[in-house]
Amino acid sequence: MKSHRKDSEEAVSPVVGVMLMLVVTLIIAAVVSGFAGDLASSQKKTPTITMTTEIVNTGYYYGSGMTMRVISVSEPIPTSDVKIVIDWTAKNGEKNSTVVLPNVNNVNYGSYLFPAPFATGPGVESFGMNNVKTVDQHFGNYTLTAGTLMRAYPAGAWGPNSDESYGGYGVTTPTYEYKDGTGFTADTDMDFIQGVLGKNWNNLHEGDVVNVRLVHTPSGKVIYNEEVKVRGL
Repeated sequence: MKSHRKDSEEAVSPVVGVMLMLVVTLIIAAVVSGFAGDLASSQKKTPTITMTTEIVNTGYYYGSGMTMRVISVSEPIPTSDVKIVIDWTAKNGEKNSTVVLPNVNNVNYGSYLFPAPFATGPGVESFGMNNVKTVDQHFGNYTLTAGTLMRAYPAGAWGPNSDESYGGYGVTTPTYEYKDGTGFTADTDMDFIQGVLGKNWNNLHEGDVVNVRLVHTPSGKVIYNEEVKVRGL
């Protein structure tokens, strides 16, 4: 009898061991699955966007500028979640690379001190016209949606017949150079388009190519990438 009981106990022990191993395995699997689920849910879905970009350099203020127009998005994209990356090499050998970050000032002249490009249209809570810019128009404060228009242009006289004393880019004639004046100092000031394309953007002429990328920072994905040909007069 005693021998039979001992054999039974010895037979049960391996079964209990196997069951304990199965329980431990199931617990570990549940923990790993839960962690993977939390990780997946914490990663933001990468949005998609369709845009067009235009860069024009007429050699002076009038008609020059950079325009980025949003055609469509998979969902509204806050500019606080994106950065603009620019790379270019001009035919004359001049080059530049810039990274435009949300809510980081890259414009500094006159009364302007804010992050460009500024925006108008859908996705902007409020915006002024012409020379008036509101905080809602600053890059990092507006949302990209169908119809949003982002712009950056050089400092200069307001129209081809304006006073040259203000200074700025080319002022009233196509010189492809910046001029000091009452409203702009070429060595120290930074206008809208310089803040986006770089201080020496004026070296870009018709036919030069600028690579423009929009990066969705939460996912690290490039959601827009275009080789933009510069237009002239």
